Amino acid sequence: MIKARIVVTLKNGVLDPQGKAIEGALGTLGFAGVGSVRQGKVFDVEVDGDDREKAKADLSFMCDKLLANTVIENYSVEIV
Repeated sequence: MIKARIVVTLKNGVLDPQGKAIEGALGTLGFAGVGSVRQGKVFDVEVDGDDREKAKADLSFMCDKLLANTVIENYSVEIV
């Protein structure tokens, strides 16, 4: 079994209204000095097998097809 973590984030230049809302809420809660907040998604995935390179390629394909909107999002795949 291979375990991986996929992190999906918005590309630079893409507006992030949820990040802005979190940034404002942190200020309202008294957390001063927060300059910028960008939100993202994390997926922890387990795949069968022991070929790490194949798993990474398969996980990247999953991102391209479903887990990330590659027009506006970047992703990284880390085998853990």
